[in-house]
Amino acid sequence: MTLKVTPLRGPELAAHLPELARLRVTVFREYPYLYAGSADYEETYLRPLLQTPDALVVLAWDGAAVVGASSALPLTQETEALQRPLLNSPYDPAKVLYLGESVLLPEYRGRGLGHAFFDHREAHAAQLGLGVTAFCAVQRPEQHPARPQPERSLHAFWAARGYREHPELAATLHWPEIPPPLGTGQDTAHPMHFWVRA
Repeated sequence: MTLKVTPLRGPELAAHLPELARLRVTVFREYPYLYAGSADYEETYLRPLLQTPDALVVLAWDGAAVVGASSALPLTQETEALQRPLLNSPYDPAKVLYLGESVLLPEYRGRGLGHAFFDHREAHAAQLGLGVTAFCAVQRPEQHPARPQPERSLHAFWAARGYREHPELAATLHWPEIPPPLGTGQDTAHPMHFWVRA
């Protein structure tokens, strides 16, 4: 098993959109996202990254197979829903690299690929002269029926990377959930907390 990560930008990503879309649908169906998505929608969602200035996608490979991915782009190029929470905060959105979703197949977790995703994206922020990196994490109730027992929280990992949770910096994003009993089976509003490293 030969694992590697490669950072891609713009048109370099085009050939990998279909497999990246399928990967996102597979991983996001799990807790905490419980996302009922389709590969067609995901490919359409990802396509603007090909033309987005300064966007980065890091792919994780096992040989010739893509097994994980992580994205980043300046916050000013993200949606208004993600920019708004920082407008009246100590963090200037113009100085923030937003770390988008990371997806990794379960059998490849715990092998250092998560650190590699952060290393590449934080290096990208430095190259762009952006002094802050930030991402959002979905909030779920403690008694949510899909919460794994025991749960393997990523909070300690993020904190060790220098990120701090800011519950006061909250966004709300919508996506369709898988059917009950684990999901709602409909488009649902999801509260998100920012984690920030300055």
